[in-house]
Amino acid sequence: MKKTVLIVFILLLSISLFGCTNKINDAQLKKEGQHQEEQQLTDGSDKTAIASLVEDFGGKLQTVSLQAPPNIVSKSIQENYGDFISPTLLAEWLSKPENAPGRVLSSPWPDRIEILNIMKLSEQTYKVIGNIIDITSVEKVNGGTAAKQPITLVVEKIENRWVINAVTLGTYEQTNSIVYKNTQYGFNFSLPVSWNGYSIVTNKWEGLAIGNGETVETGPMISIRHPQWTSENRRQDIPIMIFSLNQWDSLQQEKFHIGAAPIGPKELGRNTRYVFALPARYNFAFPPGYEEVEKILESNPLQANE
Repeated sequence: MKKTVLIVFILLLSISLFGCTNKINDAQLKKEGQHQEEQQLTDGSDKTAIASLVEDFGGKLQTVSLQAPPNIVSKSIQENYGDFISPTLLAEWLSKPENAPGRVLSSPWPDRIEILNIMKLSEQTYKVIGNIIDITSVEKVNGGTAAKQPITLVVEKIENRWVINAVTLGTYEQTNSIVYKNTQYGFNFSLPVSWNGYSIVTNKWEGLAIGNGETVETGPMISIRHPQWTSENRRQDIPIMIFSLNQWDSLQQEKFHIGAAPIGPKELGRNTRYVFALPARYNFAFPPGYEEVEKILESNPLQANE
């Protein structure tokens, strides 16, 4: 009898302890759930604030002309970016303005930052991945994108305020473009939409013999001219020299030279009949628009075909 009573007592005690344990577990789960909800609300609030910060910063990019004199660039960076970036990043950009984002050309120009993702790195740090969206007057009226540049921003909370503490820029990409097609020699050349209405100017190059300077080789040269070019306001052309394969080989073997430059033309592409090349020192006078042409050439715009 005593043994039976003891067993019953142990069973009742176990049930009671099990019930208490469940209540404790339920309370813990409820507390953890509340914490998670609070954390999600905090993260959501942080991301909203960070998105607003980055978008407002993106709206200032077009106001900072990186081609202005250094003292004006520094002043513009401080006035337009100072409220959005950390003192450390501001000091870096003031010492090296070329590392800062901003307006490089008159057209296209940076219109905004398109946010693709916001990732939490810690309670005080987030990473923002996006694109700088460039437009021209065409996109300003009709919508769309002329070009884009990937951008990664590190945003930190410093003295209870979200600021941009680091920026990494990616490779500039043309999104809307027009294409000049040359069927005579077999190549295409991609241009930004701001070149819509371009013209083609034909000329020739001359190869001079080593020593006596006599003309021993000639060939065509096609220049793509910006639509805003006028005789009063001359802009940088995009010159393309065309060589036969034999002419190019002879040039590489220094059987003749072109012009007075110590270096030869730079190859842009080739097909089975021709080599297409950029003249050496084509922009030696630095006319208006030369920076834009340099940007265009960086994107490997010439595609040879048959």
